[in-house]
Amino acid sequence: MRPHDCLRDFLDDIVIVELKTGKTLRGRLVSFDGHLNLVLDDCVEIDEDSEVRLGRVLIRGDSVTLISPAEVG
Repeated sequence: MRPHDCLRDFLDDIVIVELKTGKTLRGRLVSFDGHLNLVLDDCVEIDEDSEVRLGRVLIRGDSVTLISPAEVG
């Protein structure tokens, strides 16, 4: 299975994205491209003590270390 196949399954779902900077983002995956650049809607930066609302964001694929579906619960 290729990474693009997995991401296609996550479209319109809430995902967790970890960045090389150590930041963690959560949002609805709207689209992605061949470089694994991501567009998230309703994005929130998650910190230990708080959440910062970012809205729609574009994330460069080379800054991503992890993409995971968010846990439902």
